[in-house]
Amino acid sequence: MSETDLEREGDIAADFLEELLDIADLDGDIDIDVDGDRAAVEIIGGNLGHLVGREGEVLDALQELTRLAVYRETGARSRLMLDVDGHRATRKAELVEIAAEAIERVKADGESVALAAMSPFERKVVHDAVADAGLRSESDGAGPGRHVVVLPAE
Repeated sequence: MSETDLEREGDIAADFLEELLDIADLDGDIDIDVDGDRAAVEIIGGNLGHLVGREGEVLDALQELTRLAVYRETGARSRLMLDVDGHRATRKAELVEIAAEAIERVKADGESVALAAMSPFERKVVHDAVADAGLRSESDGAGPGRHVVVLPAE
């Protein structure tokens, strides 16, 4: 997908989110960016914690609604990433630290380490960190219990 297409996705998402914020009478600014191969949109400012919800559940649902709004306009599936007040960025840093601890345990013991259940976004962050460290990982389980297992290098 071209950068122009991704910028258009971001614009469509921003319009959708601005309407949603107006309807809910919430204050917030919208920042649009292109992050690699996906549009990245962030709602910043105000008291927006309730848009994140417990463990990011509301944020995940809002992201899916935003992706549907983009799909409605473009006819193409979107991989847009939505963040609210840096929640995902903060969580990503936490996950990199969790992955680093698991990597050290696997390197020290030579045994696999199973992590707690995670969302698809969270699992991707951990898989990337594990791959960068030269180890292997896989997702295991189903539904809300799906988690990452960090494995020794072959």
